[in-house]
Formats: sequence, C-alpha cells, structure tokens
Amino acid sequence: MTSVALQQGRVRTGFRESRALLLTLLAALVLLVSLVALGLGATGVPLSRTLSIVTDAVMGRTALGGDGLIILQVRLPRLLLGLLIGAALAASGALMQGLFRNPLADPGLIGVSAGAALAAATTIVLGDALLAPLIGPLPFTALPVGAFTGGLLTTLALYVVATRSGRTSIATMLLAGVAFGALSGAVMGLFSYVSDDRQLRDLSFWSLGSLSGATWTKTMTVAPFILLTLLAMPFLARGLNALALGEAEAFHLGVPVQRVKALAILLVAVAVGASVAASGMIGFVGIVVPHVLRLMAGADHRMLLPASALLGAALLVTADTVARTMVAPAELPIGILTAAIGAPFFLWLLLRRPGGMAL
Repeated sequence: MTSVALQQGRVRTGFRESRALLLTLLAALVLLVSLVALGLGATGVPLSRTLSIVTDAVMGRTALGGDGLIILQVRLPRLLLGLLIGAALAASGALMQGLFRNPLADPGLIGVSAGAALAAATTIVLGDALLAPLIGPLPFTALPVGAFTGGLLTTLALYVVATRSGRTSIATMLLAGVAFGALSGAVMGLFSYVSDDRQLRDLSFWSLGSLSGATWTKTMTVAPFILLTLLAMPFLARGLNALALGEAEAFHLGVPVQRVKALAILLVAVAVGASVAASGMIGFVGIVVPHVLRLMAGADHRMLLPASALLGAALLVTADTVARTMVAPAELPIGILTAAIGAPFFLWLLLRRPGGMAL
C-alpha cells in the first residue's frame, strides 16, 4: 500500500509540474505576441518605446506624443479585446468537446453563434427600417446588445427543447442546434437579399469578424462576462473528465451530470455570446486550439481548459496582427485569416493521424 501511495503521489507531482511548465510557456507566448502586436501596425513603434509607454501607463504617468496615443487608445484596447475573445472561444471549444465527448465539437453547436448572428442581422436590417424612423439613428450599442441577447435566448430555447424529465439530451441539443443554424442561415440570406448597400456591407463585415471596432468602452463591457466564465470553467474539469467515461459512469462516480451539463452550456453561451457581440463571427479557434492541445498534452480538462484559453488568446492576437498589417493601411476581416489558416491546419492534423478523425 505504501508503494502504491508513493507511486500515486509521484504521478500527481509529475502532472502538476508538467501543467505548470505548459501554462508558463503558453503565458510567455501570450506576452510575446502581445508586445509584438502593440508595436506593429501602419505606424511602427519600437519595442523599447512600447515597453516605456505601457510602463508609464501602469505607473500612472501620462504617455505623451503620437506613439502614446496609438498604443494606449487604439492598440491596447484592441489587444485586450483580442486576448479575451481568443481565450473565450478556445476555452468554450474545449468545454464543448468535453461535454459532447467529441474532439470535433464547436461552441456554435449549441446555437449561440447562430442566434447571435440572426439577432445581429435583424438589428442591422430591420432596426434601420422599423426603429430608426421612430427613435432616430440606432445607438452604437444596439448591435452588440442585440447579438448577445439573441445568442443567450437561442441557447436557452434549445436547452428547453433538449430537456425532458429533468434530463438534457446532448444529442437532441446538437440536432436542434444544427437545425436552427440552417434556419438562421436562410433568414440571414433573406436579409442580405432585401438589404441596401450599406446594410449589406455591415452584414458581410460582421459575419466575417473583426476587432477593428475595439474601444475601451467595448472592451470593458465584455470583459466581466468573459473573465467570469473563464474563471468558472476549470471548476467543471472533474465533471468533464468523468463524463469521458459516459454519463452513467460519471453519475456513479458522484458527478452531478445534469448540473455539469447545464453549467457548461450556460458558460459557453455567455462567453461566446459576448465574444460574437463584440467581434462578429470568428471561426475555427474553438475547434483547432483544444484539438492541438489535446494531441500535445492529453485530454485532462484540468490542464486543457486553462491551456486552451492561453493558446486561443495568443492565436487570435497573432491573426489580428497579421490581418491589420498584411494590407496596411487597410485590414482584412480576421475571420478570413482564421478560416484560411485553421481549416488546412486542421485537415493536416486529421490526415497525419493513423486513425483519421478518431481519437
């Protein structure tokens, strides 16, 4: 018994050390890409000057000059928003993959992205036609508030549809989410057909995703929603690890299966809803990041959830930096880059595995 306990203690110690090492490396990567993102752009700022401006701001000293304004008022809120959204999408993907017990699951499967997209399209097209004549131009916050509300309401509706006798069928929710996604796409196509040129541009730009509208107000508005969900997700790690064995087995291990399902769906709905409301539709981050980390570090959600948040943050900031510098002074929608890079990379990951899609 003593030798078994000693061996178990060594395993736990090794896991803690490997988790600490991986998270430290990923945190260093986030810091590196953040410093690069702050310095790169249509107007380049040297690294030493960037560090000086950020340090002065942290110490409460006002940064003077054009470089200070560019860093603190334009790039820093955009950087923070990118970090938050990247972390939210990737961690939500890891949570959904654990909940569905499928490494190809995506946060959009529970309908939050489709609901947010439909609400945003409705706000863009019908808001101008029906509300603007009555109350004047819609406020800037109408689109993100509408998208966030639409995502949450859609997720709630699909959850109610999938719940019978106090138990939620993940398969039913998946199928309902796919059906609603198809319906949402059809309605958005109709909106595109009847919209004018300006509305069509807004629809196209929003559906491709971008951080170009980042401001301190927008960043501070979505930050509490995303940070709270990111802090809460690791508490579901034990339940998700048990669910990998099956719902019946998890229940016999003492896991409150229904509560884990409900909390996971709620956290993903809030995190992804806030992200989509702030940046539009950004794909593949929630699929690729958890999948890569699962291949590298295993499927233990105690490591997978925080690691996904860090790598997702680094990936999205990197993609955004490329998007705004590749064709400067113009910029590409970030959703184009994440899809163009993520899809081939994901296919490569699948093809190089002997078992294909099976893990």
